[in-house]
Amino acid sequence: MNTALPPNELPPPPADANSAEVIFLGTGTSVGVPALGCRCDVCTSTDPRNQRTRCAIVVRFKHSNLLIDTPPDLRTQLLREDISLIHAVLFTHEHVDHLYGLDDLRLFPFQLGHAMPLYCESHVEARIRRVYDYAFSDRAPTHPGSTPQLEFVRITHDPFNVLGVEVVPIPMVHGPYFNVLGFRIGNFAYCTDTNAIPAESIERLRGVETLVIDALRFRPHPTHFSVDEAIEVIREISPKRAFLTHLCHDIDHAKVDAQLPAGIELAYDGLRLNIDPTS
Repeated sequence: MNTALPPNELPPPPADANSAEVIFLGTGTSVGVPALGCRCDVCTSTDPRNQRTRCAIVVRFKHSNLLIDTPPDLRTQLLREDISLIHAVLFTHEHVDHLYGLDDLRLFPFQLGHAMPLYCESHVEARIRRVYDYAFSDRAPTHPGSTPQLEFVRITHDPFNVLGVEVVPIPMVHGPYFNVLGFRIGNFAYCTDTNAIPAESIERLRGVETLVIDALRFRPHPTHFSVDEAIEVIREISPKRAFLTHLCHDIDHAKVDAQLPAGIELAYDGLRLNIDPTS
């Protein structure tokens, strides 16, 4: 395997103090858009903004890339956005559409010179250890890179540091059975996969300038905000701008985006935003 970049030359450096870029890898629901077997107007649309892979973002600092979630489309997403290295991963929760691309990170430890750090809660770690049990086997590997090299960093609801930047967890509810995390980094917050944000978490979101929030469709759903519900939350938090994500095939980008209130837009795969990770 190619090890052209010596491990000791590529430690994750501290983030730039002034700016970072958010790259939307995926903005779609758990089955993606187009949905398999569907011939609706959105699934057959030629508008590239209606082609939505499973949800994830990368926060790109000056010399390091922080990935939030590892969806099944991860390899394709990273290639599409020309992202050649990930330095650390945060997990919002353990559902398949946010987890099952983890093996696609297998090459990066060769460049990093150490295992890939995974920042997650204890129940997410437990799921990863079950699903990717081969990565934690005592059996000797057959060759370098045969299994992903992973290292867990346990997080709680307290703020923590990743790649030189403070991250504030945003505890949220995702239907009747799951609690999940959003994350605030400076003046930016990412809150996918939720249908309720407790009052204490709303307070953690006060002052954000850019908010990304779940808005599956217009009809109510038992585990996701509808568009109208997401707009209510946005109005309560009052960011300068907001983007809706985790969108299903009920949402036609051009039509719906034009109808949204001022300051609220639909996210789309490949969208890039500048943020301040320190404010």
